[in-house]
Amino acid sequence: MSSQLGYQLHDCGDDYARADETGVESISLRKDNKGLGGDSNGCRRFSLPGITRVDLEARPSDTLALVPLVKIKLYKRRWVMLILFSTYSMSNAFMWLQYGIISNVFMRFYNIDTFAIDWLSMIYMLTYTLLVVPVMWVLSSYGIRDIVVVGSAFNCIGAWIKTGTAHPGMFPVTFFGQFMCSVASVYVMGIPSYLASIWFGKHEVSTACSIGVLGNQLGIAIGFLVPPILVPNVDDLDELAYHINIMFYITAGVATLIFILVVIVFQEKPAIPPSQAQAAMRSMSPQEYSYLASIRRLIYNKPFVLLIITYGLNVGCFYAVSTLLNRMIIDHYPGEEVNAGRIGLTIVIAGMVGSLICGIWLDKTKTYKQTTLAVYLLTFVGMLVYAFTLNLGHLWVVFITAAALGFFMTGYLPLGFEFAVELTYPESEGTSSGLLNCSAQVFGIIFTICQGKIIDYYGTLAGNVFLCVFLFLGTIMTAFIKADLRRQKANLVAETKAKEPGCQDGGISTPFKEDKV
Repeated sequence: MSSQLGYQLHDCGDDYARADETGVESISLRKDNKGLGGDSNGCRRFSLPGITRVDLEARPSDTLALVPLVKIKLYKRRWVMLILFSTYSMSNAFMWLQYGIISNVFMRFYNIDTFAIDWLSMIYMLTYTLLVVPVMWVLSSYGIRDIVVVGSAFNCIGAWIKTGTAHPGMFPVTFFGQFMCSVASVYVMGIPSYLASIWFGKHEVSTACSIGVLGNQLGIAIGFLVPPILVPNVDDLDELAYHINIMFYITAGVATLIFILVVIVFQEKPAIPPSQAQAAMRSMSPQEYSYLASIRRLIYNKPFVLLIITYGLNVGCFYAVSTLLNRMIIDHYPGEEVNAGRIGLTIVIAGMVGSLICGIWLDKTKTYKQTTLAVYLLTFVGMLVYAFTLNLGHLWVVFITAAALGFFMTGYLPLGFEFAVELTYPESEGTSSGLLNCSAQVFGIIFTICQGKIIDYYGTLAGNVFLCVFLFLGTIMTAFIKADLRRQKANLVAETKAKEPGCQDGGISTPFKEDKV
């Protein structure tokens, strides 16, 4: 080894190079069959992604190729970013369900019908569908920190608006507060896979995405459990208003604390990329990336389009079940509001376990297509069992079947995100996950309205069988998705280049353009 001007150079045979003050940390030289030629001095100058100039000096008889060694690093603070985002996501998800799980209580308090109370949940889905494209453009243009800060601000504002609505005549204001929180959800849903990619290495990115989704699921779990405890179904409206007010103020306090932490602690991205795939993404100049062009490429990506539809069908069913769970349980088990919340909690806790296991499994095996198909099929089976055992009159049976359903249905969420990133690399993770979530919200609105009406006219069994039909359709469609794992291929190519003979320290080839001297 030799060094000049403070840069580390790797000798390969008789070739050598000199680097000027350009930010190059290390380069390698190797023989190549393709001659680059030279000027009268035997010197050519090259521009590389992220590097301003590198001067190569060699004898005219030699032929050289430049192979920059890409440095990657994992920072301990990546876990702080992930946990902080998950906490923010948890707060927003809690507010999504704080009305629906005690829908009968709020219907009596505000004197509204089932359709109005369902819209306190569906407003999240509608707002996401309308705002996802501009928000994902902001993500691709300005970065993740701005998205998370603005989203947590909307979350905080919506929570404080609700604190003044614990009165029977304040339904329009509480709906507006829920709308503000729904705007915040647009700044949450597409982030887990993006955050995992820019902060975590290739052997932990799926696990990190699962943990990011886990925060949202934990918020849903708390949303199932806590409201029935804080707001008991009492007859006195003044006492009921007091309990509702306590819930709203606790929520606002937590949202405020999270907002302050996000502003102070949350960072955009690490200085050094965590993986070779992320390093290649960073090498793209802003002029090379067009958000609208990226959308067009994704729309013409047939495997990804199939995944958009199948993901929407699965997660849309989950949204419908979550929104209408109170009505389904109360219909067969009157007066069991608290147990309805516990059943919802069981669904989500089992799903959190499923998400984590699926994320770890993907990091170990990289079997995206097979795992997604298996989990989808088992979700369909779980929904069938849940539908036909709900009316047996035994709550313990409902708890067991709900846990099985949740393990696979909610466990599917991070699978869809990570499979999408693989199919669409090197497109922005925020864009692909945004389109997945948009599909989920659209199907969520359709399924919630349709299943709600079916339950009103034909009962809960017919409503759940309605969802089973679409889960079966989604399973069939998932089998036809071609497993084109582009991100894995990019990492594999980088590793293969690193092991080529002639560069003992493993230089990584990246494209470069030749400038005239």
